[in-house]
Amino acid sequence: MPYAVSGDNVRLYFEEAGSGTPVIFLHEFAADHTNWEPQMRYFARGHRCIAYSARGYTPSDVPASKEVYTYKHFYTDALAVLDHLKIAKAHFVGLSMGAYSSLQIGLNAPERALSLTLAGVGSGSSLENLEAFRSQCQANGEQYETIGSVEVAKATREAPSRIPFLVKDPRGHADFYAALARHDAKGSANTMRSFQGGRPSIYTLTDAIQKVPTLTLIICGDEDDNCVEPSLFLKKHLPAAGLTFFPKSGHVLNLEEPALFNEMVERFIALAEAGRWPARDPRSIG
Repeated sequence: MPYAVSGDNVRLYFEEAGSGTPVIFLHEFAADHTNWEPQMRYFARGHRCIAYSARGYTPSDVPASKEVYTYKHFYTDALAVLDHLKIAKAHFVGLSMGAYSSLQIGLNAPERALSLTLAGVGSGSSLENLEAFRSQCQANGEQYETIGSVEVAKATREAPSRIPFLVKDPRGHADFYAALARHDAKGSANTMRSFQGGRPSIYTLTDAIQKVPTLTLIICGDEDDNCVEPSLFLKKHLPAAGLTFFPKSGHVLNLEEPALFNEMVERFIALAEAGRWPARDPRSIG
């Protein structure tokens, strides 16, 4: 199996397809590298595509300590994969947890990003509810260790932002949550406690976000309630960001609406590579 190795010696399993300008895919909490398969097959026709499983997600390593599952570990892991492959810059395409990590690349290593696609980004950012969200993450982590991934998956699949996927594509929804049920409980518990429950709210990063030069596409489902306001916030403050909403859509955008997702990201990457995705013109700001 192909592995990259992180700065703290965690092995990260990855897969590659195609050739051309690199595109790296970063998955959400409930997913792993396999959930990017529709994008790997599509974008590999014209790009070098990389998908990897984050630490805590087999066949990547599952460190025992929750202390090595912070948001800093996750975004630097993405860079470790690129370093292993001797890739200086890539287009970053992230969903949810992966979108947050991609944003951190823009904040901390913009020289490594040709562009950022941030899909389903920003849940848990509300400052008003931040402590309650973090407490819930700790409780969810405890659930994983107490009742296991199979039982947690049964509850997760009924979350409000997941229902649009169920309504549109029951078979795809069932496959997705069957895969979630196979996740390593310890890895999921640690990710929930440290990454999900410990990352800074994007609303506390305004000054830094306003300085990110990277070309960015933000994608949000209009029924993904926890991500609507964060997506609007990022559109307002990221200088070179565009925003699109998918109608009647929830959180799992790349699988819920694969054709639309692929079309929008492909168009964005083409415009970015052609130098036709500028920062917002001040004359357009009312």
